[in-house]
Amino acid sequence: MEPPVIVGVSKEIVKINDLIKHVSDTGLNVVITGETGVGKEVVAQNLYQNSPRKNKPFVKVNCAALPEGLLESELYGYERGAFTGADQKKRGKFELANGGVLFLDEIGDMPISLQSKLLHVLQSGEYAPLGSEKELTTDTWLITATNHDLEKEIKKKLFREDLYYRLNIIRIHISPLRKRPEDIQPLIDYYIDIYTSKFDNKHLLRPEKRIFDKLLAYSWPGNVRELQNVLKRVLVLGNWDEIIDELIFDEAAGDIKSDALPFSPDTAASSAFNYSEPPDLESFSLKDIRKQALDKVEKEAISYVLEKTGWNRSKAARILKISYKTLLYKISDLNIRPPVSP
Repeated sequence: MEPPVIVGVSKEIVKINDLIKHVSDTGLNVVITGETGVGKEVVAQNLYQNSPRKNKPFVKVNCAALPEGLLESELYGYERGAFTGADQKKRGKFELANGGVLFLDEIGDMPISLQSKLLHVLQSGEYAPLGSEKELTTDTWLITATNHDLEKEIKKKLFREDLYYRLNIIRIHISPLRKRPEDIQPLIDYYIDIYTSKFDNKHLLRPEKRIFDKLLAYSWPGNVRELQNVLKRVLVLGNWDEIIDELIFDEAAGDIKSDALPFSPDTAASSAFNYSEPPDLESFSLKDIRKQALDKVEKEAISYVLEKTGWNRSKAARILKISYKTLLYKISDLNIRPPVSP
């Protein structure tokens, strides 16, 4: 089976692909960090597929999806009668992954009470299923992933420091998509080819430049996973404009806090619906109203920040949490001008 492709042209993605080649045959513990949706499991799959263990099992456990008691039994297994309801023996994930890879996703959500047992397995290669006095050995390559800052979790006593250093022999960090906009175009091209071949009766057009500029301006809080979902929606609904405008409008409405600005976003948005003359119902468009409202809110917010920073665009971009390139695009698109000196 071919591993999923890590798509991108940014220096970071090139570095990650290079690191995978160097690490995949070592068996050293790897922790993959990054926000939700950046592709941590894709990196884990690539490590596995490029390793000498690729013909052995790849077993995944989501530590955030299971309650404490169930997570322990899933990892280590149990003997019949170990607890109420254990009417037969069950093999744990460490046993199932023996010789291969055990991928512990969301390791930062593992209860601290279970972390000591995991540390013991890493130190000794041995563990006992629940209800058993017999120690089993495991030869498992452990790859973990998390969207938590584990060093902060250590300070808050939510993650064991000794376990962290056992896991963090090799660290691979994946930055959010908003910090590597040069990867958006190759990702779109890659997934368009996949989805159009998967759905024979659907054809997904590549976005024209004005749409692509909007895609670059969007912050992609859901990262690559969100981009995949947007492309699927466009494939089904066939309307780039409406879908991306809706994303940008929702982002602006959620990010702007009315008490932090000298104007009300509600008032600014409603002003887009003020007409000196009643509109012709034949040309009445909710999409146009949404865009006008979004433009009004964004223009006032960006103008305010630019004014407060003395039109220092770099500082304004950091405050607004957008890229410098995105800010320049919005200044041009919204026709924002500095005040004229007296």
